[in-house]
Amino acid sequence: MRAARPITPAYLERAALYYLERYGASAEMLRRVLRRRVETRCRLRGEAPEDFSEMVEAVIARALGAGLVDDAAFAAAKVRSLRRRGGSARAIGAKLAAKGVDRDTVGAALAEEDAGGEDAAAQAYARRRRLGPFRQPGARAAARERDLAAMARAGFSLTLARRVIDAETEDDRFGA
Repeated sequence: MRAARPITPAYLERAALYYLERYGASAEMLRRVLRRRVETRCRLRGEAPEDFSEMVEAVIARALGAGLVDDAAFAAAKVRSLRRRGGSARAIGAKLAAKGVDRDTVGAALAEEDAGGEDAAAQAYARRRRLGPFRQPGARAAARERDLAAMARAGFSLTLARRVIDAETEDDRFGA
């Protein structure tokens, strides 16, 4: 078996570009990927990963400067994608926080979303999970509490969950 090659700035840049070609990423996600690469290579070579932290930060700074990594654009794209799937503001905030996006950026991305974004997301979530008006008519009354609980676990407020679950039909989106 061949010995692992040394860690160089060129190696880290290639690894960053390869990752960014395949995935949209926040700066923190790229940092985690590069650190994992460095740790793996250091373990094989018997070196200390801490010695390469400045090199990793330099690669991330170049990616930020070149516009390859943009946390605001990443957050905005994730918000749109997760809203279409029925994600609540709370759930979206938690997912983006796990990806290393700061609260201010998440708040700005959620604020850009239209005013009815939470309502539309709740409706999409109910449709996807077949809750409330999207259930079979005979089983709807018996499953009301479970449907409300599912909406609450997804991060929607109780008043919004009640409006969606208690709507008369699929077309009556938000009954009185």
